[in-house]
Amino acid sequence: MVYLTRREHFNAAHRLNCEHWTAEKNEEVFGKCANRNWHGHNYEIYVTVAGEPNPDTGFVINAKELSKIIQEVIVNKLDHRNLNLDVDFIPNGMQPSTENVVICIWNELKPHIKGCKLHCIKLQETDNIYAEYFG
Repeated sequence: MVYLTRREHFNAAHRLNCEHWTAEKNEEVFGKCANRNWHGHNYEIYVTVAGEPNPDTGFVINAKELSKIIQEVIVNKLDHRNLNLDVDFIPNGMQPSTENVVICIWNELKPHIKGCKLHCIKLQETDNIYAEYFG
């Protein structure tokens, strides 16, 4: 089994907030992420697929094709968007944490991966924070 990872990039805004909490509790739990005027991140997404290399091409999947799929299915829907308001595959009212967003990305992307298996998605929010999801 060979694992191939493709990295892509997008920028997006969000706000972490529990409406039934006080502003003080939201700030205590979420810090700057509770800013009522939103805040943004420069996200990196790593999509890892698994499979056996094709005997003719040597590829698990053509990396250019994988990039095109990620761009069309995920990045174009997330880039320069508000994760709380603008993304059809993030359910309304779901907390757009890195952990929840990576699951939503998996669910959106998985049906488009053919000829190999979606193995892992890593969503990096900052230099120090990322979430990985293995389905």
